Amino acid sequence: MSAEQSVDPRILELAAKLTESSTGSDPVLLLNLRDILSAASGREELRKLKEDSYSYGLVQYCVLVLKQDYSRVDGGWTTAAALAEVLSKCCGGLDPKIDADDFYSKLLPSAALNMLVLGRRIQARLVRCVKEEESGELLRGFRLVMESLCWLFSGHVQLAELVFRQEHFLQLLMTDDVESGTAVMSVLQAILRANSSFLRQIPEETLHPILDELVYKLSATSNPVTGSSATRSLLQMVESSPPTAQMVCTRYKGLRSLLSKQWTGKGFGRELSRLLDILYSGSYQQEELQRLHRAARTVQAVWRGFRTRRRIRKLPAAVTALQRSFRAKRDQEMKQLQRQKEEEELRERLKLRRLRAMREFREKQLTLLEVVRAGQMDKHIQETQTTSALIIQKHWRGCRDRRRVLLQKQTLKRYKAAVTIQRAALRFLKKRRRIRESLSPWKKPQDLSDEERKRLQQKVDARLQLHPAQQMSLAESQELHGKVQDRLGQFLLSRKQQQRQEQRREALLAQINTDLGMLMAAPSLRDATEKDIDFFSSRSVPVALKAKQSHSTMLKRSRWPWWKRLSDEFVGEDEGFLGDIGDLEHGIIFMAGSKQP
Repeated sequence: MSAEQSVDPRILELAAKLTESSTGSDPVLLLNLRDILSAASGREELRKLKEDSYSYGLVQYCVLVLKQDYSRVDGGWTTAAALAEVLSKCCGGLDPKIDADDFYSKLLPSAALNMLVLGRRIQARLVRCVKEEESGELLRGFRLVMESLCWLFSGHVQLAELVFRQEHFLQLLMTDDVESGTAVMSVLQAILRANSSFLRQIPEETLHPILDELVYKLSATSNPVTGSSATRSLLQMVESSPPTAQMVCTRYKGLRSLLSKQWTGKGFGRELSRLLDILYSGSYQQEELQRLHRAARTVQAVWRGFRTRRRIRKLPAAVTALQRSFRAKRDQEMKQLQRQKEEEELRERLKLRRLRAMREFREKQLTLLEVVRAGQMDKHIQETQTTSALIIQKHWRGCRDRRRVLLQKQTLKRYKAAVTIQRAALRFLKKRRRIRESLSPWKKPQDLSDEERKRLQQKVDARLQLHPAQQMSLAESQELHGKVQDRLGQFLLSRKQQQRQEQRREALLAQINTDLGMLMAAPSLRDATEKDIDFFSSRSVPVALKAKQSHSTMLKRSRWPWWKRLSDEFVGEDEGFLGDIGDLEHGIIFMAGSKQP
């Protein structure tokens, strides 16, 4: 397929019409590009249409046509604005493969410059226009041109700095018309959003007129639309570049008071408060630094005085702390001695109490002994001993049972722990057994009950009724049987042939391994004996014939010229050699280099 056939026919038709048409109707014809681009079904098709338009010079012609006067063209300046929109759509996202350097270095800057010039022409007519209908049409065209310019440098960011530096852009901004001035300031905001890093490289001579115009609009008008747009533009500029903020604070010292008095409460307080904060911080930055230095010196002086006074008071405070700790320690020791003394007194009182109780008990026993008659003394002593023995036994059994219960608790605790461990182990083994059985392909057949067998048989019957088996006729069965028999016979024949080839391959490998073993174990010719020669002798006539033939072929190849030995072609047998077959004898050696005696 040729290059012309791959181009969209609409592009070719438009290029042919432009070639044959007059200069006055060219802008109207170029507007057909808008319909062609809007009819694209996908991104790839749109990119292809843009590349075809550029390769056939339609985009370059749009840039040139923007320069002419549209007062006598059909549609007037509305046609010019529409053509600017078409140009921005053609250039947006376009990355040509042919003449890319000319596109980026010449075509794009020319397109941006021509749009600015077109905007100036429409703005001049808009300012002089008296009719409302005509002024509305010019205003829509001007806004369309500005939007097209924004679309152009949003797709190619490098154009933002170029538009900002142009004198035409400054002249567009220097207008008293509210609508056009707002549109130009929206372009300025779009430039700063697209690429605000270039403000740091812009010289002050270029930056001062734009700042002067924005500040003038804030000071000379009371329209909230103009004030809002100017405030947003100035805010973006000072936020994008700190040096610009410092320049605004230094160059326009009364701007902060003007903004706070004239524009407070006009509906854009958020942007206004941010701009006032930036201006306040920039104006008083140096004063704030000096105030911070003075505060730092004051803090240092106070700290040094405090540290000196604390050092002076350090010795009395240390003595006071030492005395306090000594007195506290002494009071603690006194309290400890008092506590020990009280404990000793309590111990003595308890001892005296026990002695008093023992004395009273013995006195009571003596009184009882005096009361009891002599004949009942032995009985009384025996009862006393029995009661004492019972008390002793009771205390001993209680101690023994408590000890036994404690041992039983420990044993029971160990038993419960063992039961818990065994239960967990059995649960784990059961789980592993279940997983192993689920993964195993073979399962133990389970006996089915009569009800389950009957239910399964019903399922099978229902399945067979839904999906009946295809029955074959006798002829088809015989034909299928014949095919199976033929394939089985072919398989058996091929398997027998494969077995023979495998046996031959194994025999050859065994022979090669045997020959290699013999050659590796063979002694040198100097040390060879008659017994060693027998190992390399053959009594087979075909083997000897093949050995002699190979030896003759090798000798012939050694006598060939070097250019003939480079090829690996097959060397035929020597016909003269075939007559010597009768002279072969049994027992000859077929090693290379040997001769028949």
